[in-house]
Amino acid sequence: MLISYKYKFIFVHIAKTGGTSIRSALTPLLLTDPFRWIQYIFNRISDITNHKIGVKFPRHAKIIAAYEILPREIFNSFFKFAFVRNPWDLQVSSYYHIKRERPHLIEHIKSFEDFLKFKLEEPRPYHYILDASKEPQWFSVVDMNGKCLMDFIGRYENLENDFNSVLKKIGIKKKIKLPHKRKAKDRDKDYRKYYTDRAAEIVEKHFRIDIEKFGYKF
Repeated sequence: MLISYKYKFIFVHIAKTGGTSIRSALTPLLLTDPFRWIQYIFNRISDITNHKIGVKFPRHAKIIAAYEILPREIFNSFFKFAFVRNPWDLQVSSYYHIKRERPHLIEHIKSFEDFLKFKLEEPRPYHYILDASKEPQWFSVVDMNGKCLMDFIGRYENLENDFNSVLKKIGIKKKIKLPHKRKAKDRDKDYRKYYTDRAAEIVEKHFRIDIEKFGYKF
């Protein structure tokens, strides 16, 4: 989660939706934020103590965390936004990310379909890298009653245009180039090529609420 008191926004970073690129583009704006150095100090304290004390919002914190912690007048007045992604494409991205960053976690996996079964269906110990993109994206943008708390939900499929819309909403007039961070160079752009009927069904079942709420199709 990224919060700016100067530009009055809350960015909910849902895993594998272009959030690292968005954070990279927006972070320079926070250098003049009135609470930037206080946030930085507490973030460093959290890092040094291996996150054993609750002094910062986690990278992929849900909007409900800000809703419960921030004063209501601040929460209501800030522009709250997030980006989502087609669940079938997102899981291909997750697969290549893990293969690149933590290959030992799936060294026993022989196919993408086996990866989906292991990640989404089989009982296993929790692991942050594996589970960061396991939960439906919808749960990151709603309150405890399932009501959406966001002012804007952009699409990874329209990332640059939607990001520019966000900049206008938070009052940034200058052009900010959106970098492409963590780009997988060894995957096919057409995610559908990775799926069998069974694999597509696994994702459809697990992410049904995302498919319904965001209107995604295979």
